[in-house]
Order: sequence, then structure tokens, then C-alpha cells
Amino acid sequence: MRARMLLLLLAMAAIVAGCGNFSYYLQSVEGQIDILQKREQIAQVLANPATSPALKKRLEQVLAIRDFASIELKLPDNRSYRGYADLQRPFVVWNVFATAEFSIKPEEWCFPIAGCVGYRGYFTQARADAFAQELRGRGLDVYVGGVPAYSTLGWFDDPVLNTFVNYPEYELARLIFHELAHQVAYAKGDTVFNESFATAVERIGSARWLHDRADPAAREAYERFDARRQDFRALVSRTREALDSLYGSAGSDAAKRVEKAELMARMQADYAALKTERWGGFSGYDGWFAGANNASFGVLSAYNELVPDFERLFEREGRDFDRFYAEARRLAALPKAERRAALQSP
Repeated sequence: MRARMLLLLLAMAAIVAGCGNFSYYLQSVEGQIDILQKREQIAQVLANPATSPALKKRLEQVLAIRDFASIELKLPDNRSYRGYADLQRPFVVWNVFATAEFSIKPEEWCFPIAGCVGYRGYFTQARADAFAQELRGRGLDVYVGGVPAYSTLGWFDDPVLNTFVNYPEYELARLIFHELAHQVAYAKGDTVFNESFATAVERIGSARWLHDRADPAAREAYERFDARRQDFRALVSRTREALDSLYGSAGSDAAKRVEKAELMARMQADYAALKTERWGGFSGYDGWFAGANNASFGVLSAYNELVPDFERLFEREGRDFDRFYAEARRLAALPKAERRAALQSP
């Protein structure tokens, strides 16, 4: 009943919003219905003799991670991530992000359920690319990113998808923890708060999973992954801060374009050095750097800006998940400015 009500609300919102948004809402509804129709309970998939041994092994690991999430991390104990769906494509959605030429603040679009968010999601890459092209025609910097999973905030029983089921163990665990965290606390219209909270839960939970359940090889793999991730974030953060300072300066647009190009070229050179000097040739971030622009900086900011504040909050709450989540929900209910000030207070 709840799921049907959401679909009805989306359809009504599309009609009220007018023809310009109707096709967008319609593809959102159709995409969600497609996932629900393809979803099977993991127990059924495991019992099916046609299921490959490799997939069975991964799904058994998913169930262990899922139980750990509820028992040890106190994340919602429901039917989410206890089902499986093969979508026959590499990503569940493609998100489109956009910024002005001299800004790293993402453009926002507002929706009746989620509030205002800094992206628009499409269930086919072709539709995402078409919208991205429209935004580029308006002179915006645009980034299109494939997304392996997203949360419906508890409205639906979100399944495990083929788009991420074969991730390394630590990646699989952190993704499930992240998406379940969105069901715990959600501030309408505050993407940075929501994604930073989920990222903090993911990081805290992943560390516990690796310590308590993972084997030495998985822990070593995660340490390499995390070292690269920290190097990547440090490089991107330096460049983002330099760009933000540039965009706020009093220089001419022409001068800003020249310095922007220089900053981006310097970042690319630093990335090439990281790959050879510290990462042993690892090329997993090549795709991001190939399309790096203002919009892609905005994406990373949303996921990481407030993570240190949430990690401090977890410590202040005595590393007690119930208390931590209760405080996150309290903050989510506050007005945005008050919420940010309370979260960042000493």
C-alpha cells in the first residue's frame, strides 16, 4: 500500500508540475517498477539450481553483511538488501550534475518527496546524456555519473543489484551500510547533510566489519584502497578550494578562464604523478579525471564535506549507534542553517 501510494504521489506531482516534467517523473516511476518486478528474495535465488556458484557465494556474503548491519551497526532490520535483481545493465541510474562556469555549487532541482537535490537521475544513459547536452547548451559545466545503487528511503524494499554484487568485500559492505543509513536520517532538501551522514556511517561500519569479520587479505586490500582514496580526496580538495577562491575573486571572466585551465592542468599532472609514484599504476580514477570539471567537484563535496563532523558526533555520543542516529534525526528536523551550525559546533 505504501509503495503504491508513493507511485500515485509521483504521478500526481508530474501532472501538477506540467508537461515539462511529466516525462521525467514517468521514467522515474517506470524505472522503479522495473526494479520491483525483477526483484527476488535472496533465499529463492540461492535455492534455484540455475544460479551460478559464484553468485551464490556473493549473495551468501551479502546476507552476512546485511545481518551485521542490523545487529552490530543498529541499521534498519527490514527487507531491504535481502532481495536480488539483475537489471542487465552496468548501473541502476545515471545522475546528471551541473554547475555554473564559475561555481562549484551544484544546480538544484526540487521534487515532491525528496525535496531539492543537486542532481537529476535517469534510468537510461541515453536520457541522462540528452539532459546533460541540454544543460551544456545553457553554458553549464556538466557531469554524468553512473550509480550502482540508491536508496528509496524505506519506501521500497531496496534489493541488491547486479550493478554492485560483485564488488570486493569491503566495497560491498560499505555500499550496503551507506544505503541503509539513508533510511535512518534524511533532511529534505539537504544533499550534503544526507550524503555526508551516510558516508560517515559507511566508514564507521566498514572499519568494524573489516576488524570483526574480514580475513587478512580483505583488510590488506581495503588498506590499499583507502590509501588511494585519501590521496585522491586530498588532491581534489586542494584543487576545489583553489577553484572556489578563484571564482570568488574580482578578476575578469577571461582571467578566470585562464587560471581555471592552469589549475585543472596542474591537477592532472599531480594525478599522473600519484599513479606512478604511489599507486603502482592503478588507474581506477582515470574516468573521473577524464571528465573532471566544476560539476564533478560538486559531487564529491556533497559526499564528504560534513563527514568529519558526523564522525566527531559519533565519538561525542559515546560510539553508541542508537544515540548517534537519534541525534542525526534530531538535526535533520532542524532548519538547514540551524542544522549545520549545531552539527559543526564543538
